[in-house]
Amino acid sequence: MNMDKLLAVLFIVLLFFIPILMKTPVDPVKNVAMEDPCAIYITVEGVDKPLPLEEYVIGVVAGEMPIDFHDEALRAQAIAARTYVLQTTDGGKKPIEATVSAQVYKTAAERKERWGNKFKENEKRLREIVATTTGDIIVYGDEMITAMFFSTSNGKTETAQNYGGNSIPYLQSVESPGEEGITAEFERLVEMPISEWNEALGSSWKADRFKSLKLVRNQTGRVQRAVSKDFEMSGREMREALGLASTDFDIAYDVTNEIVLITTKGYGHGVGMSQYGAEAFAQKGWTAENIVTYYYSGTTIKKFEVDESECLKSPTLANNSK
Repeated sequence: MNMDKLLAVLFIVLLFFIPILMKTPVDPVKNVAMEDPCAIYITVEGVDKPLPLEEYVIGVVAGEMPIDFHDEALRAQAIAARTYVLQTTDGGKKPIEATVSAQVYKTAAERKERWGNKFKENEKRLREIVATTTGDIIVYGDEMITAMFFSTSNGKTETAQNYGGNSIPYLQSVESPGEEGITAEFERLVEMPISEWNEALGSSWKADRFKSLKLVRNQTGRVQRAVSKDFEMSGREMREALGLASTDFDIAYDVTNEIVLITTKGYGHGVGMSQYGAEAFAQKGWTAENIVTYYYSGTTIKKFEVDESECLKSPTLANNSK
């Protein structure tokens, strides 16, 4: 090949490759959002980039429920988790914590560490299960609900009224049987030195105060108020101060060893869907829809719809700016 032909070939090659080499790299997350400006992205505190909604839901189900739970229980959790994050973040506009203060989110790396050599198997199963619920949310009337959930009940769920002082029609008490048969931690015993008790409550208890202690229970069997000599505290406040598993507790005092004996039933605040209750019902043949609409009274499941006219005007809905 003579020099003129060689230069001609090089010129053609350069014409082809220079535009590619000069092209600005594209952030894959932002690129997807630009292709679909109405996509929902969730900003999780502590996670580098916003996550597609369904990817976030996978991480929450993995963080909130044992992976060996029944498919229908995991589906119910996915629907509740999706509803909770959309309602809490206003459709992805606000960040959300990755802890129990909101709902636990586990990254793929954390899932891999937790599941070890079962990661591929568990991840495949989880993704397939969550995919069957894509877009499903829980509504009461036309409004998306605050889909509260917790680990284990004492046989009944708690009302929003008893827990927070506000009556919410879909967060009422329902029976939740069978949980004690599927978790060894249904009932717990805490042995707390009196010094630790006093420090936690910011008080100075002695044997006589324990003798006069009365636990006033509500209709779900949980402690609404604890009353003793010169002392009164709500069951919720006492649970939080002492770090108890639930507000269904009994208290005894060992005078000889100066130890407070606290027995609890269930785990969590008790409002909304019980996760172990969902598993118990799933084992009986209930579907995810049965479970969800049972624990959230008077609700239905529908597909989440984005107002396209609004999201096209306001790209922050898709977190494109983050």
